[in-house]
Amino acid sequence: MSRNRRGTVMDALEVRNPRRWWILVVLCLSSLVIVVDSMALTVAVPVMTEEIGASAQDTQWILDSYILVFAGLLLTSGSLGDRFGRRKVMLIGLLLFGAASLAAVWCTTPGEVIAVRVAMGVGGALIMPSTLSILITVFDEDERGRAMAAWSSVAMLGLVGSPVLGGVLIDHFSWQSIFLLNVPVVALALIAGLTLMPESKAPWQKADPLGAVLSAAGMTALVWWIIELPQHGVWTAALPVALVSLSGFVIWENVTKSPMVPLVLFKHRNFSGGSLSLALVQTGNGGLLLVLTQYLQFVLGYSPVKAGLAFLPLAVTALLGNGVGVKLAAKYGNRWVILVGMLVMVACFALLTTVSADSGITVPAVALGLLGLGAGLAMPAAVAALMATIPEDKAGVGSALNDTVQQAGTALGIAILGSLLSSGFADRMPEGTPEQARHSIAGAVALKDPALVAAAREAFTASMSTTFTISAIGVLAAALLATLVMREDRPASEEIADREPELVA
Repeated sequence: MSRNRRGTVMDALEVRNPRRWWILVVLCLSSLVIVVDSMALTVAVPVMTEEIGASAQDTQWILDSYILVFAGLLLTSGSLGDRFGRRKVMLIGLLLFGAASLAAVWCTTPGEVIAVRVAMGVGGALIMPSTLSILITVFDEDERGRAMAAWSSVAMLGLVGSPVLGGVLIDHFSWQSIFLLNVPVVALALIAGLTLMPESKAPWQKADPLGAVLSAAGMTALVWWIIELPQHGVWTAALPVALVSLSGFVIWENVTKSPMVPLVLFKHRNFSGGSLSLALVQTGNGGLLLVLTQYLQFVLGYSPVKAGLAFLPLAVTALLGNGVGVKLAAKYGNRWVILVGMLVMVACFALLTTVSADSGITVPAVALGLLGLGAGLAMPAAVAALMATIPEDKAGVGSALNDTVQQAGTALGIAILGSLLSSGFADRMPEGTPEQARHSIAGAVALKDPALVAAAREAFTASMSTTFTISAIGVLAAALLATLVMREDRPASEEIADREPELVA
C-alpha cells in the first residue's frame, strides 16, 4: 500500500472538525425552532384569534405573512450567508426570531401579531439555508449521510411533537406560551453557536442586488398566488408579477458575470432530479397534516392533545427509516433508497383513500407509520444526493435553492389539496345545508345538529379520499422522476472498502 495514499487518507480523517457532532446539535436546534413554531401555531390559532378579536382575513394574514416573507427571502439569505459568513447570518436570524417571539407575548391586536410574524419570517429565512450549508461544509462525504439523517429526524420530531406540546401549553397557560417556547431554544442555539461553531464563507464575489430583488419579488408573488388560488382562481394580479419577476431572474442570472444563484446546478441530473422530486413529494404531503388533523378532531372527536399524540407512529417510524436509510444508501446508493422510500409513501396515501367516517384510528395510524418510514428513507437520501452536487463555496445559496423549491411545493400542495377538500366537501353536503356548514366541517360540527354532523363527517371523509388519491399520484410521479433523472454516484461503502486496508496498515 502506497505511503502517499495512506497519508492522504489519514490527513482527510484528521481535518474533521472535532466539534462537528456538537455543531450538529446547534444546527438541529436552529431548524427545530422553525418547525415547532409553525406547527404549534396551528393549534393556537382558534384561541388566539378569539382573544385578540381577529377576523377571518386577519387569521389568514397571521398564517400567510410568515410564509410569504420566508419564501421570498430564502435565496437572498443563502447568498448573504455565502458572502458574509454562514454562522453570522444564522446567528442574526436566531436573534431576530427570538426577539420577535418574545415580542409576541405582549401582542394584543391582529396587526401586532402579523408584524411579529413578518419579523419571524425574516429570521427563519436567515436561519434555514445556513443550517444545511454549514452541515455540508462541516461533515465530509462519509459522515454527511448520518448527519443529515439526524437533522431530518429532529425536524420530524418537532413536526409531530409540536402540536401535542402546543395543546398542553394552551390548556394550562395561554396562546402566548406558544411563542415564548421559542425563546429558551433560541438562546441555547445562540450560545452554542457562538462557542462551538466555526465560520465559513465563499470566496469574495461582486454583489448581485438586481438578482436579489427579482428573486424576492418573484417568490413572494408566486407564494401569494398559490395562497389565493383556492379563493380567487388562477388569474390574479400575483401571477403575472411572479412570471415576469422569475423569468427576469433566470435571464439575468444567466447573463451576469456574478450571479447570486448558480442556476447551472440544474444541469446536474442529481440536483435537478432531487429538487423536483422533493417538490412533488412536498406537494403531495402539503395538506396531509391539515387534513388528518381535521379528521381526528371533527370526525373522531379528538382533543388537540390527543390528535397530536395520534401522529406518534409517524415520528417513530421516521426515526427508524432515517437510521436504516443511511445504511442502505451507503450500500446501494441514494437513488434506490429514494425510490423504495417514495413507493412506501405511495402505499400510505393509497391506504388513506380507504378511510371512512367509521374507520376509527387504526387505518390512519398504520398509514402514518408507512409515511414516516417512507419519508425517513427517501427524504434524507434525496437531500444528500442533491447537496453532494453543490460546490462548497456555493453551499448557502445552493441550500436555499433546494429549500425554495420545497417551500413552493409545500405551499402549492396546501393550496391545491385544501381547495379540492373544500370544494369536494361542499359538493357532497345535502341540499339546504346552512352556509356556515356547507364549506367547513368545523362549521357543521359547531351547529350541533346530529343529522348534519353525520352528513358532514361522511362528506369530509369522501372528499379526503379524493385528496389523498391526488397525493398518491404526486408522490408516485416523484418516485418515477427521481429514478429516471438521477444518476447513482459511487456508494460510500465502496470507498470505505477501498480505504480499509490502508487504515488497517
